[in-house]
Amino acid sequence: MRILFIGDVVGSPGRNMIHTYLSKLKSIYRPAVTIINGENAAGGKGITENIAKSFFEAGAQAITLGNHTWDQRDIGDYLDDTNAIVRPANFPEGVPGRGFTVIKINELKLAVINLQGRTFLPPIDCPFTKADRIINEVKNITPNIFVDFHAEATSEKQALGWYLDGRVSAIVGTHTHVQTADERILPQGTAYISDVGMTGPRDGVLGMNREAVLTRFLTAMPSRFEVTKEGSAQLNGVVIDIDEKTGQAKHIERICIDEDHPMHD
Repeated sequence: MRILFIGDVVGSPGRNMIHTYLSKLKSIYRPAVTIINGENAAGGKGITENIAKSFFEAGAQAITLGNHTWDQRDIGDYLDDTNAIVRPANFPEGVPGRGFTVIKINELKLAVINLQGRTFLPPIDCPFTKADRIINEVKNITPNIFVDFHAEATSEKQALGWYLDGRVSAIVGTHTHVQTADERILPQGTAYISDVGMTGPRDGVLGMNREAVLTRFLTAMPSRFEVTKEGSAQLNGVVIDIDEKTGQAKHIERICIDEDHPMHD
């Protein structure tokens, strides 16, 4: 089973990259499942129902979210209505949506889990123990388990990677918007990367207007962050191959499309 995962989509520049390149990527890599992290897709703050539907129309089978899940009004109703979007499973009990889903691909099944870190982010339930509970629930359904860990600290991401090694097929980091070069297959067969990176404006700061970010750093005064529309854009992702019988990963490969790394037909 081949999985294509696209890192944090930021604003309209990121959405444009999805609509320009996703079909081409699917044609090249021929994934069984395509997953997009869309928690910054609506102006850098959350996702809307219309944007989510546009991602599904473009070829995604699932969408993961993160700490900006609730930034768009009324998204909770849509999260309750669809099984194809997952928000962090370790959000408090009773909030809208679900923290994992199981996707069916012909005779195969893939569990998709979303978790959020706690280091330098709002205090929520423990992602480690929440992962234990979900894995125990889904392992009788499928050995193929994919985890999007939306977290700030590299140390927390690495720790969860080692904690879940051999129990999930892949654990990929999102949130920090900078693609890391540490992709590997861990000793017990779990594909890992600390951060998949960002799909959106390349010439801002993490996708935001750089002048506003510089003002915050230089003055320590509040500054309104908005997605930059200037300059070029990028698409970051990973392709992961797993043995659908055992759930163990066989290969992980980074994807980077930008002006310095153009896509070749």
